[in-house]
Amino acid sequence: MAQDYHEFIINIKRNTGIDLSLYKEAQMKRRLISLYEKKGFKSFGEFYHAMNSDKELLNEFLDRMTINVSEFYRNAKRWEVLENGILPALLNQNRSLKIWSAACSTGEEPYTIAMNLSKFLPLSQIKVFATDIDENALARAKMGIYPERSLNEVPEEMKQKFFSRDGNVFKISENLKKTVVFKRHNLLADNFLGPYDLILCRNVLIYFTEEAKDGLYQKFSGALKKGGIFFVGSTEQIFNPGRYQLESAETFFYRKL
Repeated sequence: MAQDYHEFIINIKRNTGIDLSLYKEAQMKRRLISLYEKKGFKSFGEFYHAMNSDKELLNEFLDRMTINVSEFYRNAKRWEVLENGILPALLNQNRSLKIWSAACSTGEEPYTIAMNLSKFLPLSQIKVFATDIDENALARAKMGIYPERSLNEVPEEMKQKFFSRDGNVFKISENLKKTVVFKRHNLLADNFLGPYDLILCRNVLIYFTEEAKDGLYQKFSGALKKGGIFFVGSTEQIFNPGRYQLESAETFFYRKL
């Protein structure tokens, strides 16, 4: 089994550029074994050969690997901190913020930050850059159509302003959609642009090894402007921010030194 998985990792990296060795092995193995068994395969080797000739299966593998679980205003208290403290301070320095929502999944996070910013700026002045490794997730994000459960934490005024119900789903308004630019990006392999005033990367780094996380924190720090903010998930506190030229600004918010 160990050799089978090792060969699978090498083949996947060669064909997709995705390095599974940088993900926590036990979690990733468990997730992928449950997928290939459900599909009737008996090994990683069998599964890989099937994916080579079946694009749909490959897409399903990418979906399972990238854990697309998201909702608007996830961990709502943190978004209040962002809106009431972090954003006003950043806007005080610069009215045209450069913002990156990294590993944005199906788009709830970048649309949330755009809604937050709409309290301070007209939509025509808001631009959020949003990236993910999963093309399927990005396609859903661009459509801007969401189930009701994704909107559980959305404040009523925002729901009225930016969403319209269409049967069992909600559609994001076209003018909000235009504030976000989506693009495919592999955090572990691709270059980071910048410099950014604000980077959000939440509830993703927990799936990576400590070594991979260390490298990513260095890259995120390097992509921030001096005084820029890095916003992480509620299980992703950075215990030695100084190592990355960061300091704690608020819980789960780090400022570039």
